[in-house]
Amino acid sequence: MPDPERQQQRSSAATSDACHMRSRRAFIVAAAGAAALRAAGLRAETRLHRIGFLGNSTAELEANLVGPFREGLRDLGYVEGRNIEIVYRWADGDYSRFPTLVAELLAEHVDVIVTAGTPAAQVVERAKSGVPLVMVAVGDPVGTHLVASLAHPGGNATGLTSIAPDLEGKRLELLTQVVPSLAGVAVVWNPDNAFHVGAERQAQIAAKRLKLAMLSVRVRSAADFDAAFDSITSGGVGALSVLADRIYLHNRARIVAFAAHQRLPAVYAYRELVDAGGLMSFGPDYAEMHRRAATYVDRIFKGAKPGDLPIEQPTKFQLLVNLRAADAIGLAIPKALLVRADEIIR
Repeated sequence: MPDPERQQQRSSAATSDACHMRSRRAFIVAAAGAAALRAAGLRAETRLHRIGFLGNSTAELEANLVGPFREGLRDLGYVEGRNIEIVYRWADGDYSRFPTLVAELLAEHVDVIVTAGTPAAQVVERAKSGVPLVMVAVGDPVGTHLVASLAHPGGNATGLTSIAPDLEGKRLELLTQVVPSLAGVAVVWNPDNAFHVGAERQAQIAAKRLKLAMLSVRVRSAADFDAAFDSITSGGVGALSVLADRIYLHNRARIVAFAAHQRLPAVYAYRELVDAGGLMSFGPDYAEMHRRAATYVDRIFKGAKPGDLPIEQPTKFQLLVNLRAADAIGLAIPKALLVRADEIIR
């Protein structure tokens, strides 16, 4: 006869084995579920966002602007190759290339486009792609119909503007301080830049107030510089002011060399022209603007609508003075102006 005690032991062992198998299956299922959740979380965390960067010039000439933008992204936790990719397109100082370059960025399925200046921003907006636009140093986004207002852009674009009251007048005032006897000034501007239409008018008003004869010099592209330089040389002016346009940034060496050869005191919108040997620059900190642009990209990636993000205006303006350039043309910079300078190149 079967031993009842042995049967009970076998039954208990079978029950224990079954419980162990059920526990093991439950553990495997739970572990697999946890792994799947971790993988899903990792995929969500490391989603690769694509940023289209539309440059006006070249990578080399805009390295000092792209660098702060990338640093700003890193400060916010974005690592290139892990959770972001930046797709660059460069216009090489030729604005006619913008439509093609914008089309190329859209074909790359970028999540946002970042660009500087009014002409590039207008081309992106005209594409009506629905891709958010972060503008950097755009002149007058309201006046050029890029946004409805600075506080409530309302469309698909946001970012930072370089607009400030009487900025062109302040630059002309700087020239009168370094050349008290100044009677005439040439102002270089680009009629294809919608912002410049108002800026040139602002310069005209300031010149009249300062009792300066103003020579208005139009430069749309690199091909216009020779004629522009001839006009300035024959115009009998005593100084030069160059408005903010990326074509002028791209051709900085050529402009600075002309001013030095003609011994013309000059004031520029970009510090890069002073770094290249120019006399003075006065304007917002464009490198910091590019760093700040990263915060707009971050907020858009986190779900904010561009039209809900107020456009930031500059609060600080930098005055740079190059004493080497002043010495080269025999110009003495007043001490009062040097005291005001944020940076002096000696």
